Amino acid sequence: MRNWVTTIITFNLLGALVACSKPPQTAPTETQTAETRQPTGLESIPPPDPSKYPPFSDMTGWKNPYLVVREDGIGYVDLSNREIHILKPEEVPAELASLSSSAWPYGRVVLVAQAVPKNPTDQTKAELRKNRALLLGTLKELDVQYREAP
Repeated sequence: MRNWVTTIITFNLLGALVACSKPPQTAPTETQTAETRQPTGLESIPPPDPSKYPPFSDMTGWKNPYLVVREDGIGYVDLSNREIHILKPEEVPAELASLSSSAWPYGRVVLVAQAVPKNPTDQTKAELRKNRALLLGTLKELDVQYREAP
């Protein structure tokens, strides 16, 4: 009889533990992630519209922001005068957010090119890879798509 009571108590305690445990966590969906993102200042820019892009073979007519991955940072090409402003990777979000909505005729998409290093050492190649990864990660966090320059 005592084993019977011990067994019942054990099952009751086990049932109570299972009932009090948390349900398994699921990964957030894309919409949940977008809803919990911090404001970036780019929310008013519409999504990209590929039908407005220039032909891929001739990107000289590109009108949206143009970024160049360099060993010394990220080059922002000022399309009004073709000057390149060198930014630290962490400065890219503020630079993109500071642009007027007229700088985004194709929507939230940028053109990304990679500079050819003057001295292609292992160190410069590593810096290029690091800066590219930082830039692409930043663009993803900002919900900005990118096109690769030909």
